Amino acid sequence: MTDPTAALSFGAAAAEYDRFRPRYPEAALRWALDGLHDARVVDLGAGTGILTRGLLALTGPVAQVVPVEPDPGMRAQLAAATPGATALAGSAEAVPLPDGSADAVLAGQAYHWFDRERAHAEVARVLRPGGTFAPVWNIRDERVGWVAELSRIAHLGDNAGDVTQRYADFGGAFTAVEVGEFPHATTLTPDEVVGMLHTRSFWLTADTDERRRVDAELAELFAGHPDLAGRDAVELPYRTMVLRARRR
Repeated sequence: MTDPTAALSFGAAAAEYDRFRPRYPEAALRWALDGLHDARVVDLGAGTGILTRGLLALTGPVAQVVPVEPDPGMRAQLAAATPGATALAGSAEAVPLPDGSADAVLAGQAYHWFDRERAHAEVARVLRPGGTFAPVWNIRDERVGWVAELSRIAHLGDNAGDVTQRYADFGGAFTAVEVGEFPHATTLTPDEVVGMLHTRSFWLTADTDERRRVDAELAELFAGHPDLAGRDAVELPYRTMVLRARRR
């Protein structure tokens, strides 16, 4: 089971989350949708709408996006930042949609918070037969030395290996999981990198002393690392991972 306090910690930083978190590369989203056209897509655990907006921007595969999000602060930010989209109050374990009403269900940066057994049953219920389920993650590329150090300082435990090994099976209602990987990067100032890390669940739920430790070590990293010192902006590399399966 996931920690519900951590899972619902993001609403307090919704505006910063929407500003600093990376977007998803178009190629990853098109692969996730697996050749669909004019599809009704559910964005499950939609947060502030980063994935919703990426899906709405696609030409061809998507006819409608239905965001579903449990946190009221995140839903409010989604409404403010995503014209024409209103998130439904709901969760992966209780999706407020009829049976067989979706062609695809995607989850951007959210699947690891789900109660997976209950969520798999709900996703299977909402999807039409043959419909696609595809969790998506932007994961920092820790093959780059300073990025690995960044993760250590800020207690960022997720990585590409975790995703592909821990979530390799969606249960009997789905076909075998396929894995897609797509390179991605964002350009941020050092202050923006820190701002992005302040939207992570570890920092949001940490006490004051731990927050100070993280910020002090981040300042040391940016001041002292040879790849970072003196730079006005840095390129933060990601590996966008997509796990894709079809409803049987």
